[in-house]
Amino acid sequence: MTLAHFATPTATAELIHRYPPITYQSLADTGLWVSQAGFGSYRVDLATAEHAAALRHALRHGLNLIDTSATYTDGEAEQVIGAVLAEMVATAEISREQVVIVSKAGYLQGQNYALSQQRQAAGRPFPDLVPYGTGLEHCLHPEFLADQLTRSLARLGLETLDIYLLHNPEYYLSYAKRMGVEAAEAHAEYERRLALAFAHLEQEVAAGRIRWYGVSSNTLPSPAGSYEHTSLARLWALAQAVGGPQHHLRVVQLPFNLLERGAAVEPNQPHGRTTLAMARALGVAVLVNRPLNAIIGHNLVRLAEITADLPALAPSMAAIATAVARVADLEEQLQAGIFQMPLPFRTQQEFAASLAAARLLRQRWQGFGSLNNWEDVREGYVLPRVVMGLAFLRRRPESTAALLATGTEYEQAMTAALALITAHYGVQAAAQVAHLKQVAAEANPAWATPTLSQTAVRLLRTTPGVSCVLVGMRHTRYVDDVLLELASPQPLNEDLRGFENLTGLMLD
Repeated sequence: MTLAHFATPTATAELIHRYPPITYQSLADTGLWVSQAGFGSYRVDLATAEHAAALRHALRHGLNLIDTSATYTDGEAEQVIGAVLAEMVATAEISREQVVIVSKAGYLQGQNYALSQQRQAAGRPFPDLVPYGTGLEHCLHPEFLADQLTRSLARLGLETLDIYLLHNPEYYLSYAKRMGVEAAEAHAEYERRLALAFAHLEQEVAAGRIRWYGVSSNTLPSPAGSYEHTSLARLWALAQAVGGPQHHLRVVQLPFNLLERGAAVEPNQPHGRTTLAMARALGVAVLVNRPLNAIIGHNLVRLAEITADLPALAPSMAAIATAVARVADLEEQLQAGIFQMPLPFRTQQEFAASLAAARLLRQRWQGFGSLNNWEDVREGYVLPRVVMGLAFLRRRPESTAALLATGTEYEQAMTAALALITAHYGVQAAAQVAHLKQVAAEANPAWATPTLSQTAVRLLRTTPGVSCVLVGMRHTRYVDDVLLELASPQPLNEDLRGFENLTGLMLD
């Protein structure tokens, strides 16, 4: 089923009376009304039923902006959203006109990357393609945008998308910088590509496939002189040049959080304005991403409470080193046993390689930087290899009883070592959470809340110029945390001195 219509000012305004605990505000000059927090779908997939349940829960409780992208879980996020919308509209729980749906295009990964390779092999590549890296390209060309919008509308089950954004167009600038292109030349080409894209998006508005468009860029808050900076003032000028005074660029999306505060404090626009101040002056809506995930250097800092059970004190370095050494010793025993098994040498090599995580742990366990980085390595590299190796060991008829017993001992030792390393980073993260909450409350008492995630959302939703805070809500408990914060009425914080008080905030 394809849903007709689109979000309207009248229908979205009705939600203000239907869900009185939730705070809504105008989405700038679009005339639409949106909840101060929106449903971010970055890691939403089809395989996890809880993701669809969380979206239903959010919509049933008045959150009416959904943010997605063609690249999120390779299109699966859009499919989940489309299925939930169709279901809830069919049962009259919501109307299409009440929900503001945002999607984006620009990345070529997964299916899009495969499509690009097929087109290149056939001699008809997408024009203006940026070959960013292995398995990753980027494109803003109208031919690509038309293709992507068609696919996104199909996955979402929509006739019309409310807001369509160019997804991180600054990838071209990153590539040009890497290629040694002079900054002025790179920005001239960047603006040519943006203008071409904007002209096409004006045509998509006229065709009724989108209502508004804009740009999602990580470099909108960056200093004006930086090579990869994307200027809101220049975006506006380009839209005027191609679309005239009635152009439809009305939305930008950017990172903004407790630690990345450039949108509110960096005077990177004409007359010393910040990006948020310029957005207010132009009537452009600002959607905030990464509200709970600050990127500092190469580390991701999670701005939320630590939910894992942790010891009062971090385990000693000696205890972790001993545990890792035990894992390494057992791996050596397993690998020696594997090469004794009557198997082809290549199979022995692959088998042994799957039980070789201790070298990584021994060399790098102190260098992952943050709990989030460590959890990514643990879940994405260490555990999958251990599980695969042990499963292979246990199903091979050639495995001896002694080797199987060593495998069980190895599994126990690995579990213990991983728990100690997790506790090491977890205790650090918990101390960091407490520090951030204290500093935020001291900087502005109005920012004090029971949880760091609520503090992070409150700081953003009360900042002038912010239209909606996009929170990843893959679980209903995340939705409830946001709903609890939105139910607390808070005035706009026109006095931004609280951000100045955060300037010296440092992380150990």
